[in-house]
Amino acid sequence: MATKIILPEMGEGVMEGTLSRWLVAEGDRVAEYDPIAEIETDKVTTETTTEAAGTVLKLCVEQGATVPVGTVLAYVGQPGEALSENGAEAVEEVEAVAETATAVPADPSPQPEPTPAPTPAGGAYTGRISPLVGRIAAQHNVDLSQVEGTGRDGRITKHDILAYVEQRQQAAAAPTPAPAPALAPAPAPLSPGELLPLNAMRRAIADHMVRSKQTSPHATTIFEFDFMAVAAHRAANKEAFQRDGANLTFTVYLVAAVVQALKAHPLANSAWREEGILLQREINIGLAAAVPEGLVVPVIKRADQYSLLGLARIINDLTQRARSRKLTHDDLQGGTFSITNHGTSGSLFATPIINQPQAGILGIGKIEKRVKVINDAIAIRPLAYASFSFDHRILDGATADAFVNTVKEQIENWQ
Repeated sequence: MATKIILPEMGEGVMEGTLSRWLVAEGDRVAEYDPIAEIETDKVTTETTTEAAGTVLKLCVEQGATVPVGTVLAYVGQPGEALSENGAEAVEEVEAVAETATAVPADPSPQPEPTPAPTPAGGAYTGRISPLVGRIAAQHNVDLSQVEGTGRDGRITKHDILAYVEQRQQAAAAPTPAPAPALAPAPAPLSPGELLPLNAMRRAIADHMVRSKQTSPHATTIFEFDFMAVAAHRAANKEAFQRDGANLTFTVYLVAAVVQALKAHPLANSAWREEGILLQREINIGLAAAVPEGLVVPVIKRADQYSLLGLARIINDLTQRARSRKLTHDDLQGGTFSITNHGTSGSLFATPIINQPQAGILGIGKIEKRVKVINDAIAIRPLAYASFSFDHRILDGATADAFVNTVKEQIENWQ
């Protein structure tokens, strides 16, 4: 009997994924646990594997299609083996809509948490809808009785509701034509240019950054860190760490210093709530990492429980898995504070945007040797600028500076 390969659950709250690329073709032989496709969610791109060895009999989902969790992606079995219905018993409907330019841009204003599809006052919509359609309807206040469904039995699909919202927005934005001035010269034609379609990760990054700036009153304070003591410790211990299978980077020291500072200043490890400020018990450090599709922030859970060697090992592991697209949805959840090492690309200054709902994010610029006056003498030191963007509802200038000063003291007096 042919084995179904379905889209697995990829984390709490993840209801769908986009099949960005097939890694096999129909007729290919696969071994158990071989990767067969790349699946993209709004946070991570990962590979899904086959649970059985055999021949790929059928690929059921097109590349670029977004489908709900539980959808049958493919069948694996013996050549010529008969197949059952294409996943109809597992998923009533596959909303195979690629994330292309036809998607409606997200409303930049803050949106409430999605709720089930609204019930219109003039007559309730009685057809069945997927959770995704219900979420879009709630976000855009759509009366589903006004939407024509093109799915099976007239069911409203993701494509139907996105097209309806787009048409409504275009109609609302249509300007009233004004008479042209006499003898006005014809405007020069604009170059059509090239439209780059948004993938799920880029759209999620855009939504999150806009929401963060609209949610938190951002303020930024900038310090200069002297890495002389850290550089000396790193030079003396780098080979020993390598023998233990860990690469001792400057980021490891930064994480360790931030952990100590968060212990001393718990407000920096908190989150805003309307009823008060939530002090987080766990210290979970997110490290921003650039990937080809955009940006991910894998999280070091309970970072205060690791030694310097332990931090080096887990940071190395997260970095490698981010580059090879092996991160899981759980790797990106639960952060209480974030660090972005933008200096790796040559940047000196930055004003990073807070990763909601955290209280702040520390950015580290390029570490380079510069001239500095120390005790009335000119010295050459490895220096870097550190910028701390913080939620001004939680931290004030003095409390934010006190936190960064503690990080600075840890770095500059490393033992």
